[in-house]
Amino acid sequence: MDYSFVPIQLDNEQHCQQLIRLLDLYMQDEMGDNAPMPEGQAPKILEGLRNYPGYLGFFAVADGQYAALANCNKNFSTFQAKPLLNIHDFVVHPDFRGKGVGRFLLDAIADFVKQQGYCRINLEVRHDNYNAQKLYRKAGYDDCYERMYFWEKIL
Repeated sequence: MDYSFVPIQLDNEQHCQQLIRLLDLYMQDEMGDNAPMPEGQAPKILEGLRNYPGYLGFFAVADGQYAALANCNKNFSTFQAKPLLNIHDFVVHPDFRGKGVGRFLLDAIADFVKQQGYCRINLEVRHDNYNAQKLYRKAGYDDCYERMYFWEKIL
């Protein structure tokens, strides 16, 4: 397969359609919500991303098909005094899993942000998502040292 790395442009209608399509597949997955994207959510997502200055998104295109998506947020490491990237959503279309597209996208993102002077990439993964953990380890990711916890407060 021939892979290409495509930074998302939210003023590109095809990019917006593919972002929503892949995100909906992620929501329907057992590692998502096991349900399709709620009615009317897509325009809210796109508007929110367009209005969020810290958004970076990327596709992996495999043989002309949008095969994987990474929705990311720019952040800043005060300890390193450099920007960092958080991968918030990482989606590989089910038809492309196990074919190297996820690894391709992770490596391409790392190369892209390294060239931009970023100091690191963070991501979160469910404790029971063993397939994703296997992919992330192959791409050089591991638990933080010292181990960190991901906490939240639902508002």
